[in-house]
Amino acid sequence: MEKQEGFMRALKCRECGREYPLTATHVCEFDFGPLEVVYDYDRIRKAMTRSTIERRPESMWRYRELLPVASEPTVGLQVGFTPLIRADRLAKRLGIRELWIKNDTVNYPSLSFKDRVVSVALSRARELGFNTVACASTGNLANSVAANAASAGLKAYVFIPHDLEQGKILNSLIYGANVIGIKGHYDEVNRLCAEIAGKFGWAFVNVNMRPYYAEGSKSMAYEIVEQLGWQIPPHTVVPMASGSLLTKIHKGYQELVKLGLASNGECHVHGAQATGCAPIAHAQKAGLDFFKPVKPNTIAKSLAIGTPADGFYALKVMKETSAAADDVTDDEIREAMRLLAETEGIFTETAGGVTVGVAKKLIASGKIPADSSAVLCITGNGLKTLDAVDGHVGAPREIKPSLREFESLVANEVKTVSA
Repeated sequence: MEKQEGFMRALKCRECGREYPLTATHVCEFDFGPLEVVYDYDRIRKAMTRSTIERRPESMWRYRELLPVASEPTVGLQVGFTPLIRADRLAKRLGIRELWIKNDTVNYPSLSFKDRVVSVALSRARELGFNTVACASTGNLANSVAANAASAGLKAYVFIPHDLEQGKILNSLIYGANVIGIKGHYDEVNRLCAEIAGKFGWAFVNVNMRPYYAEGSKSMAYEIVEQLGWQIPPHTVVPMASGSLLTKIHKGYQELVKLGLASNGECHVHGAQATGCAPIAHAQKAGLDFFKPVKPNTIAKSLAIGTPADGFYALKVMKETSAAADDVTDDEIREAMRLLAETEGIFTETAGGVTVGVAKKLIASGKIPADSSAVLCITGNGLKTLDAVDGHVGAPREIKPSLREFESLVANEVKTVSA
């Protein structure tokens, strides 16, 4: 085993527990289980207190002892510490006492939570000596890798399904990344990238760098707890694609309890998927601990992973926390996007519509009690998925530059409301 790096101790198989050096590798050579970073929590406990955290700059790196870099981060120093917004108007519409929005639609620099995982992965990739980074992506990850690689002077290749939303394609091209469209769905893109990673030796953030990359998601949990006054919310609703974000938010909560930074109270971590790609939600509702792969067919393309890599572990977390999952149709996604925008002024992409739509169902069914409090994780900006709502939110009314015409327009509106 190599010597300890920073506060990391080793990579460890989540299945058999075998430990590996802190290199660019992601699966156990004995049982092919996924590897995960393990930390020296005794050292972290001495270095990390609430007061030391609160004195640091407001970014995800204020929790750097719990993130997998050996020294100071070098990529994405401004990422994270996004707003946690008390959403009273939305709470009233959904029928719950208290509701909070963790708003990663304004995350820096690419307007999604993926900036968290990418800043970690690229900082670690630089430590390991890589100068070319890459990813398989349903869109947001491609944008983030392209943007963060550009800022760090790294060469980037991003591989995407060819039929992604045009906004997400342009948001990768603008940074000068090599964007490769694959004529297939995400799972096929991912399989190809595993082969390319082995052949070319690049740092693929969600292949050979995955153990480090995935840990970045924990920062969302740390921020939620700190922003709630160091309290873990009783209910958290998380969108699921691979299922990794849900598992890492749960891990983040557990770590803060382990370190004495938060108390161990009620904590249910619920999962949200689109009906057109809901293998984890369907398994949870059926009481199964395994899922059946599906072929995605949904407007929520950022969640369209039919064979979710962390699906088994997401199901395990929901069972351990007595949580639930549900799914919503494309029309319900659009309705939820509009509801969030109209009540709280937040324009989310389709994944956020999934989260809000599923939260609505869980509250209506009593799985999230009406007298409780919940946090909804909104992971990406609506400007990325304009196609999904185009033609579904009305159109501007046109008049001539005439006061009389405007007065007539307003009068007609009053008559319509009165009727």
